[in-house]
Amino acid sequence: MTGAEALVATLVNGGVEVCFANPGTSEMHIVHALDRLAKVRCVLGLFEGVVTGAADGYARMAGKPACTLLHLAPGLSNGLANLHNASRAHVPLLNLVGQHATQHLRFASPLKGDIEAVAGLYSKWLRTSSAPEQIGQDAAAAIVAARTAPEGTATLIVPADVAWSDRGSTVALPPIPQSPLPTAESVEHAARILRSDSPAALLLSGNGLYSEGLIAAGRIAAGTGARLLTPYGFTRIERGAGRAVVDRIPYDPEQAADFLKDLRHLILVGADPPVAHFAHRGKASELAPRTCELFALATPTEDCAGALRALAEALSLHSTKPRCETASRPPLPSGSITLPRLANAIAALLPEGAIVADESMTSGRGIMAAARGAPRHDWLANTGGSIGFALPLAVGAAIACLDRRVLSLTADGSGMYTLQALWTIAREELNVTTVIFANRAYAILYAEFDTINVGQPGEMTRTLFDLIHPELDWVMLSRGLGVPAFRVDSMDEFCRVLRKGFEEPGPKLIEVVL
Repeated sequence: MTGAEALVATLVNGGVEVCFANPGTSEMHIVHALDRLAKVRCVLGLFEGVVTGAADGYARMAGKPACTLLHLAPGLSNGLANLHNASRAHVPLLNLVGQHATQHLRFASPLKGDIEAVAGLYSKWLRTSSAPEQIGQDAAAAIVAARTAPEGTATLIVPADVAWSDRGSTVALPPIPQSPLPTAESVEHAARILRSDSPAALLLSGNGLYSEGLIAAGRIAAGTGARLLTPYGFTRIERGAGRAVVDRIPYDPEQAADFLKDLRHLILVGADPPVAHFAHRGKASELAPRTCELFALATPTEDCAGALRALAEALSLHSTKPRCETASRPPLPSGSITLPRLANAIAALLPEGAIVADESMTSGRGIMAAARGAPRHDWLANTGGSIGFALPLAVGAAIACLDRRVLSLTADGSGMYTLQALWTIAREELNVTTVIFANRAYAILYAEFDTINVGQPGEMTRTLFDLIHPELDWVMLSRGLGVPAFRVDSMDEFCRVLRKGFEEPGPKLIEVVL
């Protein structure tokens, strides 16, 4: 058995079912092993940022890692932006990065680079395999590291000679360590806070935002009056009719500060203290009021859902009916296109079980609120702020959940970072409907410019923010990459095409010119 075959067989034993790949020469023996064993679904991305973003989306929905297959230091570097988002999402992800054969490293070959330095930026675990006899152990250790809380990216660098040499052997995966519960003292302290009359909220993250964690959180909210909140950049939340009422902290720091101003206690459940995305002159970076006491019930290394169940038990709320969203949908809008009408249209048509990959930073800010009473669905947000994540994320989410519809919300600027994902969506015949909010600008930058209070943007500033001369044609771009596309200029047309996208198999793209 070659080292490459031992690697792939160990991945299969460890539950890895999908490989998102953009391989090169140094990975050919791994490609051959994937082909020979034929037990891993291999998905090609035309750009490494698509590969890493898809692995993130897959992990968010599957709850386990896919692997990536990347080519040397340049290939890994191309995928770093979405590895940044994945690291902030605390999702399990396994990077396989090819390296030159050991005897070739002494030469100044064109693609030579410091892979370990590049990978170290976003890897919680990093190792270069040194021998075919060791690669099975390395692969098993990588899977365990990726899945041990706080979950994250494990990177295994595979020299070509380790992959092609014989004497490899398959390794069984050791048990994955279970996330511990917080201490009884921490649970009791949180219970005392919630028994008081002071305004309090729980800031939820991790598995506190779905399944049993949400049920327990809903019971706590119903029994104590505490608010349930999520950071602006959350990994995944199960929401919709019948699920717990959870509000998202706004992106804008002034709106966020106003949103939190009445709180006297904020209990962190796997979440970091809320801070602004950026510093602004004369404004605080911390969003919670100074009079608010922050207490960490659970850290990212601990079981958030278990912490919430323990807290509900301590408050004698284990049988309380959770506070949940009621079923409601806005009526289908008509007439000219406006942002509120677009939000209502999506909320009115969103199918049960949908997965929403949301990168609509400016045009889509009202959509999540409008859809809170829609049938049950999952919402995925940008955890790291690096744009170009929604299209690749949709690829991974769709492959993890083949029987569900995925809605990707992005804009013309952010979409151009990783538009190659449309080709993968078409090739894999994925049930992804993409909405492009074509505002012909990096609209978020105009909002950020306004915060510095120096007047109106000048001509040079506008050349850096506007996406005109020439305008992007998303219908042509999408069709050229294999995805049927439509441009709409009225709400009636948008609703018709969006409904068609949800009901018919395969991908579609809708360009909404704003």
